[in-house]
Amino acid sequence: MSYLYKPFPLEKRIYKLYRTLKISTPEDIDEKKIASELSIFLTYSDKRSYSHENGRFQLINIDKNLDDFQQREVFFHELCHLLRHSGYQYKIMPDSFRDLQEWDANHFTRYAAIPFHMLQLLDWKSPTLVKDMSKMFKVSEEVCQYRVDHVHRNAKSKDNAYTLNRDRGEE
Repeated sequence: MSYLYKPFPLEKRIYKLYRTLKISTPEDIDEKKIASELSIFLTYSDKRSYSHENGRFQLINIDKNLDDFQQREVFFHELCHLLRHSGYQYKIMPDSFRDLQEWDANHFTRYAAIPFHMLQLLDWKSPTLVKDMSKMFKVSEEVCQYRVDHVHRNAKSKDNAYTLNRDRGEE
């Protein structure tokens, strides 16, 4: 059975950003290219991962001791902080607001790492779907499983939406 997937506003914003950056395939998703195109200084060091903004200067530092998949996920997490958040998170920000920003950055990571306009590249009937996604998008299987679960929860059998060819065994 064919299902339709209607992207959320955040997914549409990421798609517009990627279209501007000419990112249309998983191979095009490159942290260095994205940072460069957005004028973000990207570094890799032994220090913890973080993002920093001072006026127009933006920096993302990635802990180089993380594996490649973790580095990609951390990049998107920190990119979210620069694109969507403001304020210094530590010491002066209320815990609940900081928790909300962290939730949003984790949420953003899943959509930016596996954008909806690339979902049709996947074989949704494959028993190795999550492993295949992990290899294709270079992120952990946990992120992929979350994305698959999200698509299943939000796929509809009708409406004007994004078509996914997958079989859930439902009539």
